[in-house]
Amino acid sequence: MNAKIRTTKEILQDRVPEEKRTPLYNPEALETIRNQFKKWSREVLREQDRQNWWQTPRTVLGSDIPRELVSTPLSCPDLDYQADLGNPGQEPFTRGIHPNMYRGRKFTMRQLTGYGSPADTNRRMKFMLEHGATGLNVLFDLPTIQMYDSDDPMAAGQVGMSGVAVDSIEDMDELFQDIPLDQVSASIVTHYPSNTAILFPMFLAMAEERGIPFEKLRGSVQNDTSLEQLIRSGAEYIPPEACFRLQCDNIEFIRNRVPNWNCTTLNGYNLREFGTSAVTEMAVALANAIATLDELVKRGHDLDEMAGRLTFFWSVSSDFFEEIARLRAMRRLWAKIMKHRFRARNKRSMWMRCHIQTSGVALVQQEPLNNIIRSCIHSLAAILGGTQSLHVDSFDEAYSVPTEEAALLSLRTQQIIQEETGVTEVVDPLGGSFYLEALTADLEERILNELEEIEQTGGYVQAVADGSLHRKIVDYFTRQHAAIEKGEIRIVAVNANKSGAEPPPVNVFRYPEGVEDKQKAKLAELRQARDEHRVQSALENLRQACLKKENILPLSLECAHSRCTEGELFTVFKETFGLWTPPAMW
Repeated sequence: MNAKIRTTKEILQDRVPEEKRTPLYNPEALETIRNQFKKWSREVLREQDRQNWWQTPRTVLGSDIPRELVSTPLSCPDLDYQADLGNPGQEPFTRGIHPNMYRGRKFTMRQLTGYGSPADTNRRMKFMLEHGATGLNVLFDLPTIQMYDSDDPMAAGQVGMSGVAVDSIEDMDELFQDIPLDQVSASIVTHYPSNTAILFPMFLAMAEERGIPFEKLRGSVQNDTSLEQLIRSGAEYIPPEACFRLQCDNIEFIRNRVPNWNCTTLNGYNLREFGTSAVTEMAVALANAIATLDELVKRGHDLDEMAGRLTFFWSVSSDFFEEIARLRAMRRLWAKIMKHRFRARNKRSMWMRCHIQTSGVALVQQEPLNNIIRSCIHSLAAILGGTQSLHVDSFDEAYSVPTEEAALLSLRTQQIIQEETGVTEVVDPLGGSFYLEALTADLEERILNELEEIEQTGGYVQAVADGSLHRKIVDYFTRQHAAIEKGEIRIVAVNANKSGAEPPPVNVFRYPEGVEDKQKAKLAELRQARDEHRVQSALENLRQACLKKENILPLSLECAHSRCTEGELFTVFKETFGLWTPPAMW
């Protein structure tokens, strides 16, 4: 009989040393505060407030965590500064991963960009860089994300919509024309492991053909199984086990060959925007991270070599203090997991580094200029929570891709917070708040408990395959939607403070015309000009690597150099791994 696999919570309970704690508040002071507090509550507070001492904020994508009317040292009586907070840049990194945080290195302003043809998006990326963006963040259109060529019937009517169309290395080259890839970091929003194994090799092949060594490339890919198996609304899926294998293949190759590249961005953002709470978002990403490191160690890799380039991607929505607290909680929890579960030796392995995008679901079409305020509040929470890079959603994204004007305004939002408010001059300025510290501890416990639920089902991959995570998403989404319909979650100009006035017209983005025809023509020309024997040989080598369970990335890189298209590589994956029906479709 197999021994019971221990959960992360059980491991931490055993391994976190029971060192003598040094609470900030001595017992005598707490007793005095307790007595004074009781007197205040009895003599000053209204009976109605005493009866409703705990209330739960109801917000879009909130976690429904009850809050006290007011927090005191009694809310966090056992707070130990060194063990629970620590100084910035030291364990447990609650206050930040760097000693001086934004004084030493400002957060990267990395606005999403992508629409139309590669040339269209190239122009927008240059515009953002010229106006102060400090990193690139490339979004692909639906056919590219779903791994179909632009001339595939599945792509009809969607080419260049909601992102940029990329079919081959030729498109990748046009997308990054005249952009110094050895000087600018680039986030390639590949979403899925399958897509990462196709598009990122095209990016690498392009760099090779330009004579840029892989060592000089800086940036990130998403490469997340949750995105491919839980969030994706596609027609064809490979099985979760194969998808997770590709995720690990991608990490393995990138860590070995592209050392300054973030090999995976463990995705919470899209999961939460699809329909989960702030707690579930982090618990699922944690489960994926743990399963990934377990697999890479099983493959014979050094833990610290692999962990040093893992990053996370979070959504920040409207419950302001919850968003700040959970970033701090996740940093602390990740440090504990890396140190005590994985026995990490390198401090960098214990860093929870993250990119944050403000919530798109929280933006509405009614009175869209209000979305500027929402995104600004989300941005401030992300910065106060200690993010490493940030994308601010634009006010018109409730309608379409941002216009140039709206995209610039989102960039200016970051710049104004960074340059004009002073909030980046002090590390963790809200640290020590009775409320924030109590909420941070509460969220850490809730995240760990949800992680344990996932691990008790058999682990991350099993939880995807058996439908338990799908059911959690559906349940939360249903309850959230019902709460909005009933007015329990109040949204200004939607179900609260509605105005009868006619809203001003919105300058909605207009997609370039003829993109689909141009992409089809480029594909036809590519297929006519390439060496077909080399193409078929490269695809066959890729097929054999898939079947033999070898790392497929070197073969995918050769496919990119051979001018294979994205759809051709995805066809190989489908044929070798087979197709899978997600539980949501059962």
